[in-house]
Amino acid sequence: MTTTSEETPVRRGGVRAEERALAPDLARGIMLLLIVLSNTAFHLWAARRGPSGWQPSDGSWLDHAVQFTMIIVLDLRVYPLFAFLFGYGMMQLFLRQTAAGNSERGAARILRRRSLWLIVIGLLHSTLLMAGDIVGYYGVLSLVLGLVFLRRSERALKRWICVGAVLLVFFAAQPVVSALLRGELGTLGDAGAEPGFLAYAAQEGNWLTAAGTRLETGLFVTFLASALALVGGGYVVFLLGFWAARRRVLEEPGNHRTLLRRTAVIGVTIGWLGALPAALAHVGALDVPADAQSEEGALTLLRDVTGNAAGLGYVAAVALFVRWWSGRGARVEAGASQGTAARAGAGTGVGVGVGATVVTAVSAVGKRSLSCYLAHSLLFAPALAAWGLGLGEHLSSWTMALFAFGVWLLTVAGAYALERAGRRGPAEAVLRRLMYGARAKAG
Repeated sequence: MTTTSEETPVRRGGVRAEERALAPDLARGIMLLLIVLSNTAFHLWAARRGPSGWQPSDGSWLDHAVQFTMIIVLDLRVYPLFAFLFGYGMMQLFLRQTAAGNSERGAARILRRRSLWLIVIGLLHSTLLMAGDIVGYYGVLSLVLGLVFLRRSERALKRWICVGAVLLVFFAAQPVVSALLRGELGTLGDAGAEPGFLAYAAQEGNWLTAAGTRLETGLFVTFLASALALVGGGYVVFLLGFWAARRRVLEEPGNHRTLLRRTAVIGVTIGWLGALPAALAHVGALDVPADAQSEEGALTLLRDVTGNAAGLGYVAAVALFVRWWSGRGARVEAGASQGTAARAGAGTGVGVGVGATVVTAVSAVGKRSLSCYLAHSLLFAPALAAWGLGLGEHLSSWTMALFAFGVWLLTVAGAYALERAGRRGPAEAVLRRLMYGARAKAG
């Protein structure tokens, strides 16, 4: 007798260790380094800001070098990477559930539960520690996009990816073209607007007051910003993650070398060139009106739309590295025992040694990305905010970058220790239980 979709039980829990692919986990581990670096700007709450209202504009030549690099490599470039990996992982989970015998509706129901809990976790995170939380934001996107697209055909996915790309370019280009036709491109934007970093409340000396501001910002980012992304085509990178997961692009990079090479080269080139005018203007090497550098200005709009290409390029570059690394390890360690490879934790047959340890440790962060992401805030906010130790007042762009790198290294060490012990991250363990319940098969 055929069981209806509403009666189909959960047949398995989450991903098992032997099912994991190195590329997505390594990309998530690297992504968390980029995220923690990109979040440093709003913790420098006493620094002088430029027209963009985000990166500090003061400091030594070393500070300016860090600011220049962050504008080109990180700002508005890391979150498209996150979106792609989030969508990729979501489709992976869906496909594993259906392959194990769960119905499509049953698998979609698990993912809806996951999305709702991510919204809750994100709002708690933003209120308690970090207003710029993205977990809740992607929880909303995954809830809506999962409902609409998880069970759609590949043709439908491609069609809506094209629609999203057109919308994204249109909404970015429309104000620029309109201002250009009026001869007012240089005045597009508002350099006198309230700096964006204030919405993160790191400068507030009272935790309760700061929490109120963070909650307001968190609600805006989680619900309004996600709605604008859905309307304005910002979902396109997320759907590209769906499509790529169906093609197993990251699990089998050797089968997609041409696609990955083109994406890496073209994506990073477009992304970095799109941010170059803003970076040059920020350090004073390019004379641009202040309004054009503001959060609504032409240079920011250019950075925003080209940042999607950079994020995709970063994912492709990691996948190509994994293909090279796996091949190198297989050649060097062809005679290594299977037990050694398992203890290394990489699951790809790469050799032991310093390089293998680094790759394993960073990918361990990717396996525990939610725990490590939340740990960043636990280490950042109390130490840097004015309501805590207030160290953010005394750091500059380059010293803050070093601090952020140190925080990331601490999470790498913790994740590696958990990897060697065969344990999940605490946040992943809680989320897993909330998604599957206590009776789901171990995975």
